[in-house]
Order: sequence, then structure tokens, then C-alpha cells
Amino acid sequence: MTDQLNAVYQRQLSDFRLTYSKAGNVTSVVLVLAGVGLDHFTYPDRQVEFFLIRLLVVLLTLGILWVLYTEFGRRNVRQLTVLWLLLPQVMIAYMIQTTDGAQSIYFVGLHLALYAVGIILPISFLEGVGFGVLTVILYVGACLLHPDGPSNLPRLMTNTLFIVFSAAASAVCTWFNERARIRLFRLQQEVAEINANLRETNATLAEVKGQLLQREKMAAIGTLSAGLMHEVNNPVNYSLMAINMGLSLPAANQDPLLKESLMDAREGMQRVQNIVTDLKTFAYQKPGTDSQRTFLLENAIRSAQRLAGFELKGIEVVVDLPADTHVLGDEPALIGVLINLFSNAAKAVHAAGRAAPRIEVQAGHRGDRLWLRVRDNGQGIAPENIDRVFEPFFTTRDVGSGLGLGLSISYGIVQRHGGVLAVASEFGAWTEFSFDLPRPA
Repeated sequence: MTDQLNAVYQRQLSDFRLTYSKAGNVTSVVLVLAGVGLDHFTYPDRQVEFFLIRLLVVLLTLGILWVLYTEFGRRNVRQLTVLWLLLPQVMIAYMIQTTDGAQSIYFVGLHLALYAVGIILPISFLEGVGFGVLTVILYVGACLLHPDGPSNLPRLMTNTLFIVFSAAASAVCTWFNERARIRLFRLQQEVAEINANLRETNATLAEVKGQLLQREKMAAIGTLSAGLMHEVNNPVNYSLMAINMGLSLPAANQDPLLKESLMDAREGMQRVQNIVTDLKTFAYQKPGTDSQRTFLLENAIRSAQRLAGFELKGIEVVVDLPADTHVLGDEPALIGVLINLFSNAAKAVHAAGRAAPRIEVQAGHRGDRLWLRVRDNGQGIAPENIDRVFEPFFTTRDVGSGLGLGLSISYGIVQRHGGVLAVASEFGAWTEFSFDLPRPA
């Protein structure tokens, strides 16, 4: 494993060890207390003494359990686990030494602890070997310190060999368990990487799907606007011709009210013409190099204002542009970006309930590019959301009020023009979006 993976593995293993150490600690306490029954039937004359010893071991074991719940215990879980494991072994060794030595049946308890360590507890191979060696030393020492130790040498050797066999089996189990944990960890890491890749792929597909839906919607609007141009422009032209003819008659000049009414009607018809033309320009987004052409940004801003006119009602829109606003790019797509910025700004201003709602549009030259900013005095963007506004499907509006794709798609359009759509905001005060576009050579 790499150093990074090994560090992650060690952290997970530490948590694993801590959990199992706590559970094993409680189990050890229960088994040590349950041994009171063994003392009663095997050594009834010493059951009081052994009960006090068992009680001492239980208290020490519970003390270690309390330490395991501290930060110190978490850092030193391996050493503390080995410590509470050795407490029952030391207790059993004492009982063997003070009773029948090599003849004591209590040596079976040493085997029980060895197998439990090898099969259940997540200790390392070296720790398992060390625990087995210490268990053998404790048993041999207890038997040799017994008064009949030398005379029971065959029994001592037999029992010692059995303990060695158990220690070896426990160490082998520990080794295989350690290998299995490493393989399981690697498998978990592979699954986590695959899941992360799948989430990234799903997010990409969702973004592509959203963009495709947006393109289909634009195509539908384009088809609709083409029909509108055909169906609406003809009667509008007839009406304009009739209005102009009416204005040319002497009666119109003689009647100021009639003339004013005819001029209002002409202005309304011209506005209808402009709106349909803007809609057609916005909807016909042609992919490829043909979409990169020179146009006046001020015209695009004007078109976007008209198309977002309903949402901009009651809001003062201040436009400050340089004399030359020629830029190179995809005019329909950029009109869409501006409509989205105007729409978002209008919603923010209305939500803030300002006494003087205002949107400022400012542009200027910067080298071979033209920068533009749209600033509103709305409610601003919360600090925790400022880094997510361009994420696909991220929105703070109510369900059904939008897909959260507008700014994501706008970001991609600006990026396609060699720029970056940036955002700045002061929560509760204002929001500003800015980007720049290439100027024709």
C-alpha cells in the first residue's frame, strides 16, 4: 500500500481495534467473574481468596476500559489491549502456582485466552506471537515456583507443549486475520473509488442532460419564433402601413388627440416587431464557427432587457457603456446569458423589497477584450452558497421554481468565449456578476 493508503488503513484499524477492545474487555470481566463457579467446585477452600483476586482483576480491567474512552486510550489502544489481556493470564498463573502447579486444571484458561485473541481480537501478528510467548513464560514460571515443580517435570513439559501449540495456532490465525483485513480494506477502497467515479459520471450526465434539455427548449422557441415572425410580422406590417397612412392624412394633423393615439399605436406595433425579432435572434443558436461573428454588445443588452422586460418591471436599469461595444462571439447565446443575469438580479431585488430597486450594467475596454458587469442591490448570496452558484442543479429557490441550470450553462457559454463568469456578493446588500468577451481584431 502507498503511504497515504496505509495511513487511512491505520486510522480505520485503530477505530476497529478500539471497538473490539472495549467489547473484549467487557467479555473478559464477565468470564473472570464467572470463574467463581470453577473456584467453588475445584478449590472450595480457597474460593474467598480467589474471589478477591478475581475482583481485583475485574476492577483493573474496568479501569482500562474507562481509559479506552479517553483520547489517551484511543492513541494507545494496542498497548492497553495487550495489558488487559495479560491480567487474566497473570491471575491464572498465580492460581496455578498456589494450588496444584502443573497438575492444576486451570491451565485450560490460558488456552481459552490464546484462542480468543487469535480468532476475535484484531491484534497484529507480532503482538499475537508476543502474547503467546508471555503466556508460556507465565505458565512455566508458575509451575517451577510451585513446591512440587521439579517432580512434575513431564506433566509440565506436556502442558507447556500444549500451550505452545495453542500459541502457534493463535499466531497463525492472527496472521491470516491481518491479511484478510488488508484485503478487505483494499476492496473497500476500490469500491469507494468506483462509487466516486460513478457519482462523477452521473453528475456529468445530469449536466449534459440539462444542457440538452435547454437546447431542445431553445430549438422549440426557435421554431415558435419563426412561426411568429411569419404570422405576426405580416399583420403588424399591415397595421404599421395603415397607421403611417393615417398619420399622413390632414385629419391627423388637425386633431392632436387622434395624432397622439396613432403615434402610440405605431410605437406599440414597433415594440411587437422588436420583441419577435429579439426572440428569433435569441432562439437561433447556430453551433460551429458560424456563431462567432462581430456584433454590438449594446444591441444584445437591449434585446435581453426587452425579453426580460416583464421581470424588470419597477426596477431602474442603469446602462453605462463605452462608445464602441463591438465584440466577437455567439450573439444569441450571450443574449441568453444576459437574460439569465437580468432575471436572477430582478428576483433578488424583488425578494429584498428595496425602496429603490436598481440594476447597474457597466462595460469597459481592457486590452483586446470588453468586460461587462451586472450588479443589483438585492438580497445578496449567503457565504456558504457563493462557491456553489455555478454548480449544475444548485438552486436556493423553491421546488418547481427552476432547475438550477441557468448559471451553469451561462458559465459554459462565457468559458467558450475565452472568459470566466465571476461572482461577488455581500449578503444582504448586493450581488455582481462579471465576464469579458473578445473584441474583433
